[in-house]
Amino acid sequence: MNKISQNQELLQHLVALLAAFRPAFRQTRVFQRAVLLLAGEVLAFARHTVTQLLMAVGMVDGDWSGWYRLFSRERFPYEELRGILLEETLKHVGAEDLYVVAGDATQTGRSSRKIEGVSYLPHPGTAVFARGLRWAQRWFHGAWLIPSEEGFSRAVPLFWEPAFTEKSKSKVTVPMKEWEAAVEFLEWLKKELKRLEREGQRILMVGDGHYDQLNLWKSLPEGVILLARSARNRALWEIPGAGDRKNRRYGERAPKPAEAWRERKGWKKMVIKVRGRERHLQVKVKGPYLRRGAFQVPLFLIVVKGKHRREPLAFLVNGVRGAEGKWEMPLGVEELLFWAWQRWEIEVTHRELKSNFGLGEKQCWNPKGAVRSVQWSAWVYATLVLVGYRTWGLVGGPEVPTRWWRGGQRWSLNSLWRAYRAAWWGGHVFYEVTLDELLSRGDLSWLQPGLSNAAFGAARI
Repeated sequence: MNKISQNQELLQHLVALLAAFRPAFRQTRVFQRAVLLLAGEVLAFARHTVTQLLMAVGMVDGDWSGWYRLFSRERFPYEELRGILLEETLKHVGAEDLYVVAGDATQTGRSSRKIEGVSYLPHPGTAVFARGLRWAQRWFHGAWLIPSEEGFSRAVPLFWEPAFTEKSKSKVTVPMKEWEAAVEFLEWLKKELKRLEREGQRILMVGDGHYDQLNLWKSLPEGVILLARSARNRALWEIPGAGDRKNRRYGERAPKPAEAWRERKGWKKMVIKVRGRERHLQVKVKGPYLRRGAFQVPLFLIVVKGKHRREPLAFLVNGVRGAEGKWEMPLGVEELLFWAWQRWEIEVTHRELKSNFGLGEKQCWNPKGAVRSVQWSAWVYATLVLVGYRTWGLVGGPEVPTRWWRGGQRWSLNSLWRAYRAAWWGGHVFYEVTLDELLSRGDLSWLQPGLSNAAFGAARI
């Protein structure tokens, strides 16, 4: 195969999803501007500023200020759109199935302290042993993890909210801690599921070590399962037994996770298929335990060590009441560890949003626009990825035109962007620029096929 085919099904799913979003926009003109900017996000090769997106769709003669007002005047109704997006994701999850989400914080670097929510934050591009600082905004990202298919999943941004620090110069946004943003996300999710008549939907949230937080455990909404990475020296206590004195909230001190993984007995071998490969693990489950200050939330400790990992990992998950009133694991260990592994998909989303999708590049200095423009990028990304999932599922995907690589088991985001461009521009055949043409022509007209090939083959968005 030496061509990129045009996929009309991809466009049909995109049009259908955009039609579902239409009621959230009050004016037709605003909706049309949003659709044009969405197309510009795919077609633009330069930085993803508003003016570059307008140039990509040919809007070079008109006034650009009205397009910026899409964000500064809050004409982009993000709150309504994320509710519709959640409703669309429920079409792929049954009422009796597990709805899995991941939570994580990320930051967008900024060039001025005058921008809404900017403060000094650790610079991720510096060494761990000599961490530097930079001006940046902090955000909380709540993502839906697509139901697994042959060990694969993918993160779709559902909830993107500012979690600006208390030292940030915020004019219209209330500063918020990361765990508070996570609670807000879970409460929003429960409220929306109730509105959509899915009040009994089981919810699992997976998070890194930042979410093994005492206040978060105490504030978990009812019916939510939280699986969080824990520290090796986490202090845990036994649940008081029947023989303990009355009104005692904590029993004896339990072994720390580091002490538990040094024990020789109690390990169970387990094989989990993740991303098309089998992972051989040794697992130990202990508990239920309590954390001091959160005695009302019993937790189970899951210790995992792999075949090639030097140091095991510890996870905590809140228990549920069983049939006999005893505390039990909320889900099977194998299922919990599978989704713990898939938490990395939210990190992949952050990388794509920042490196390829222009997250935080829009020059919106208005306090409201500085927030809405970032939420816009997350919403566009979620829309395009959900359409790709509806078109191909998780595995397979569009064919890759090169002979030396036929694509992976799961379609990549770069392949998705190429497919969108081919769907809009039409199919493309790759014409080889030969050495004979280079020597026989006295001008540079032989470069024209190469420019066309580069435009269609460009994966970076």
